[in-house]
Amino acid sequence: MPLRVYNTLTRQKEDFETVVPGQVGMYLCGPTVYKPAHIGHMVGPVIFDTVKRYLVYCGYQVKFVINITDVDDKLIVRAAEKGTTVEALAKEMTQDYFDNLATMGVDTVDLFPYATQHIPEMLQIIQTLIDKGHAYPLEGDVYFAVTSDDDYGALSHRNVDEVLAGTRVEANDRKRHPADFALWKGSKPGEPAWDSPWGPGRPGWHIECSAMSMKYLGATLDIHGGGLDLMFPHHENELAQSECCSGKKFTRYWLHNGLMQAGKQAGKVGGAHSKSGDAPPDKEAQEAGKLAGSKGAASVKLLFEKHAPETIRFFLLSTHYRSPIDFSDENIAEKGESLAGFQRLFESFQRITGQSFYALQAPALRSQSTPLPTAPAAYASELARCRDRFWECLDDDFNTGGAVAVLFDLRKTLNSFISDQKLDSGAKPDPALAAALVSGLTLLRELSAVLGVWRKPPAATAGADDGFANQLMELILELRAEARATKNWPMSDKIRSRLKELRVVVEDRTETVSWRRE
Repeated sequence: MPLRVYNTLTRQKEDFETVVPGQVGMYLCGPTVYKPAHIGHMVGPVIFDTVKRYLVYCGYQVKFVINITDVDDKLIVRAAEKGTTVEALAKEMTQDYFDNLATMGVDTVDLFPYATQHIPEMLQIIQTLIDKGHAYPLEGDVYFAVTSDDDYGALSHRNVDEVLAGTRVEANDRKRHPADFALWKGSKPGEPAWDSPWGPGRPGWHIECSAMSMKYLGATLDIHGGGLDLMFPHHENELAQSECCSGKKFTRYWLHNGLMQAGKQAGKVGGAHSKSGDAPPDKEAQEAGKLAGSKGAASVKLLFEKHAPETIRFFLLSTHYRSPIDFSDENIAEKGESLAGFQRLFESFQRITGQSFYALQAPALRSQSTPLPTAPAAYASELARCRDRFWECLDDDFNTGGAVAVLFDLRKTLNSFISDQKLDSGAKPDPALAAALVSGLTLLRELSAVLGVWRKPPAATAGADDGFANQLMELILELRAEARATKNWPMSDKIRSRLKELRVVVEDRTETVSWRRE
């Protein structure tokens, strides 16, 4: 099936066709860097990093841009509270954001433009809007005239009257219309300021994204992403000013990810495949439960102290990107427990073949996908079914939740093959069966790379490589073996039970006994 994406503008799925065939320009609204990043700030980057990975896997050349808003009212207020400068605060919080992206495995972004480095481009757009009658200066400020744009409200499906109903708008009795929004703000004493034809000031929030996205991706973007909370007013205003300036369609596909919610319990990973549906996103309902810094969301670095970053990435990808994500430590921990089975599979694979899963050279392009074995027939057929289903999920509006579920299906297929063929008995496996297993694990590596997971072995637990733990466990297993040999079953069971309490799993095989930490 062709790649189809849900376009917030049209409220329907559409075939994916880019401005330039084979190339994709993708822009994601980045953070206002005034506080440390929390888990909500990682949602969009992880999702759109995965979108880029899949597009590249499908053969597209993708340019991915995330902006940094380093001048804003929030920054000014926060810097004053901390007794520092806006510039120093922005630099510190930007580095925090970059550090967290790296930890989450988000490394496909091509460019992070800073708002303060693109003031000339913003001034040019503002002047063009004034010249075309879409904006007007007002006592050092410049406002966009929403009534000058017949299409205003197209993205959020609101007219100007609905925009005003129940929505906070910028207060200025001298504006031509209450819904008009600021393109340029005259600076107060002590605030950051740049020279302009209308006096010293700084840009409005919305104009920043228009200037940076069009500079690096052209007048028409292929994909504009962001959280559902940004659809109005930010993206609506961005769309209006951009199209009124250029006279061209601003974005072919608007993709909005669901928001991080607190207080619900999510379903188990590996269960039913996620369905995205075609219903429009419920912006108001999601915003009501949105997890944000203003609601006490902790720094994402504190979250990394509790959960492995890769587990968190899986957690974020385990629902369809347009759906809300139910956040809790319990839900993330559950994901980690369900993922432990993959590490056991990787360990079995290494015992059987002597190869590391992480060293397998998997194809980077869908058109060059892993050659699958022809026998055993049922195994080969199931591998092909899993691969086709994985592709179908991501072709259907980047359904990562469904794709994650397929990885669990693939794990089940591989484990069944190992068990049915008795490959992990300790005996040397049949070369053809070993090759078939290598093919299956290579396919898993290929598909998991699209989701940006299992790219490198997990970090070793501190102290685990000094040999002491291994020596101690050898002694314990020897004592257990002696208890079993003398049929002292209560002692044998007690040793195994106490080890389980310590999250140490003992596995008895035909000729060997092994152990691992959960």
